[in-house]
Amino acid sequence: MAIRGSVETSLAELAARVRRRAEGHSGRFLLGIAGPPGAGKSTLARGIRDELNLAAGTAIAEVAPMDGFHFTNDRLRAAGVLDRKGEPETFDAEGYVALLRALRDAAPGAPVPWPTYDRDLHEPVPGGVVFDHHGIVVTEGNYLLLDDRAHPGWAAVRPQLDEAWYLDVPRPIIEQRLLRRHIRGGRTPAAARDKVTNSDLRNAVLVESTRGRADLVLRKAGRGYRID
Repeated sequence: MAIRGSVETSLAELAARVRRRAEGHSGRFLLGIAGPPGAGKSTLARGIRDELNLAAGTAIAEVAPMDGFHFTNDRLRAAGVLDRKGEPETFDAEGYVALLRALRDAAPGAPVPWPTYDRDLHEPVPGGVVFDHHGIVVTEGNYLLLDDRAHPGWAAVRPQLDEAWYLDVPRPIIEQRLLRRHIRGGRTPAAARDKVTNSDLRNAVLVESTRGRADLVLRKAGRGYRID
């Protein structure tokens, strides 16, 4: 298993790290994956889940995305902040923390519905995934490590996580990924550029300031990841 300072580690090795940490853990083990928008957090989270389930021969892990806690477009529109969607205040941080606690506190086998996010509808989907027998939760999102006075609701997230990783990506790569994502989502190239410049990249700067609170800082490296 690679340790901090190693050049490269595989997805399977990262999953093995989680499995070892979770062994003998009382209750569910919660891994958080933070990073700026467009970093590839969802891909990493699904990869860790799949590797864990493959090694176990059964579904012991599932992904709990932070994006399910977007406020609805109607609510954001009514508040006059729809154009700021994706910023910390446009999520239900308190609801996210409450459901993380519910995952930790629920008895084994007790179902806990978790909201997901539909990127075609651009809306949260209540109960998009249900946790029951899963002993490992992989939650991913931008603001898991946020801890400042300007965003007090998010500071309660980190204490709920047994381990937290930060996925770091050079900003030019993030910018290109986000442009493609917004265009695929229906924005014109000009509107996509405006969204990336005036919202996403500002969020990225904020999120980058939180990397020091992570247990591991990762960068994609070929088929695996480098631990910085």
